[in-house]
Amino acid sequence: MKGCFVCERRSKRLSYVYREGRPEAFARLLELCPEVIHEDNLEENRRFLQDTEVILASWDMVPFTARQLEEYFPRLRLLLYAAGSVQYFARPFLERGVMIASAREAMAQPVAQFTVGTIILANKGAFLAHRLYHAGKWEKASSLGSTRFPGTYGTKVGIIGAGAIGSLVLKMLRDYPVETLVYDPFLPPERARALGARPCSLETLFCECQTISNHLADNPQTAGMLDYRLFSRMQDTAAFINTGRGAQVVEAGLIRALREAPERCAILDVTDPEPVAPDSPLLQLPNVFLFPHIAGSARQEVLLFADAMLEELRRYQQGQPLRHAVSLDMLPTMA
Repeated sequence: MKGCFVCERRSKRLSYVYREGRPEAFARLLELCPEVIHEDNLEENRRFLQDTEVILASWDMVPFTARQLEEYFPRLRLLLYAAGSVQYFARPFLERGVMIASAREAMAQPVAQFTVGTIILANKGAFLAHRLYHAGKWEKASSLGSTRFPGTYGTKVGIIGAGAIGSLVLKMLRDYPVETLVYDPFLPPERARALGARPCSLETLFCECQTISNHLADNPQTAGMLDYRLFSRMQDTAAFINTGRGAQVVEAGLIRALREAPERCAILDVTDPEPVAPDSPLLQLPNVFLFPHIAGSARQEVLLFADAMLEELRRYQQGQPLRHAVSLDMLPTMA
């Protein structure tokens, strides 16, 4: 069975994901093309590609057209994508009947872990306490947990979006004594119950929850969805966490709501633009805590992606169903 690695010509991200023995592990299961395939060497590798059944890829996958797939990859059956979103390239493959497996669930693990840790800290007022301590206000910082913030026991936590990351956050929160609310119009009630969450409207979620975490899918429908109307409903000590996408937040509305209640807190791993503008109030407000898009996978964590795709290849070769398949029906609601 023949396979090839595919990546944009100048990208180095493929070797970042497929390393430390992973290329060799795939080579034991596939006859691999000696070259990484990109948009400029299709013709010189035509003979090999004519019999290629499996593509291995990650970030910076080449978005081949339907014509290119027909001409160069006539026997392609499987694309293993060791990264998350497939939106920018998947449709021509799926429409030709090529199966796609994505490492979106493996990619969700580090983000979910970061999120759950942040939720627990936010419930205790840890971020504001840290800032007060550094400002020389130790007594006020020390008293936040006993006077203003509830901690984790019986606390309401709201999750916006129950895709791969949001669902995993909900599963992980079942190990904590919190009450979880969820907003996701595509989430069936029985699935919400299985995740241990109570479905509700966005308005209810923002009104009732001590900590709110955004995991909406990134698409045109969700742009600007989180605005002042919602942020102004937050409790005076509530925290908003965003590890989703910055474009979903109306920044001016969030800033206004944070100014109105100084003990409200925003922990933002993503913004729009990214990084924030040098004169953005987000850099000045004492109740905003910015992270440089680090919730996603760190250096060792990206190896999860390649390992997940290696397991999918084994399943494919053994005639078993893929565990992380993507279908055409899934695209409209996926990130």
